[in-house]
Amino acid sequence: MPESKNLDATELTDVVHRTLAFYDDQAQAFWNGTRDHDVSQNRAALLRHLAPHGAARILDLGCGPGRDLIAFKSLGHDPIGLDGSAKFCAMARDNSGCEVLHQDMLNLSLTEEDFDGVFANASLFHVPTQVLPSVLKALWRTLHPRGVLFASNPRGNGEEGWQSGRYGAFHDHDVWRGLVEAAGFEELEHYYRPAGRPRQQQPWLASVFRKV
Repeated sequence: MPESKNLDATELTDVVHRTLAFYDDQAQAFWNGTRDHDVSQNRAALLRHLAPHGAARILDLGCGPGRDLIAFKSLGHDPIGLDGSAKFCAMARDNSGCEVLHQDMLNLSLTEEDFDGVFANASLFHVPTQVLPSVLKALWRTLHPRGVLFASNPRGNGEEGWQSGRYGAFHDHDVWRGLVEAAGFEELEHYYRPAGRPRQQQPWLASVFRKV
């Protein structure tokens, strides 16, 4: 996979359409394969940094078929899903009973200061690096003052491009932290997953940031 390069408008549109087409085509298989994945560590990382005021309004960014919407709702929170895949949106609504927004991440239209937290589990790595600052700024704007952003992405060393029908950008911690802090956040913590394994067997970088 090559390192990142600037994409023109046509190529950016292609990133969105082809990646979402992959998920639309694989929607049921994806649900079958991920519905039982234990990411409670990630949900807890977001929740422990939210102000203790009862039910939190959480945007599940790239919610897929709704696994984490179900989990947040069962804990008494008010989750709203967002996904670019029409099939995922329909599945998430059916599975969770939550509101789900049909938007892709390169064309977000979100209300300002609407959410206490954003949960971006395995979603933001699909955003090309050149447009990631504008996406992160949109998330900054939709968070309440001192709101919290959680993100978990496969880590790498700047590789970016197409892999198995999907576009991905793979950052190490220093680069990722710099990108998010430049959008107006401060890092609260980061860790690698799966827990308890040697670092070379932990392909996922999880991080938590607060809006400043």
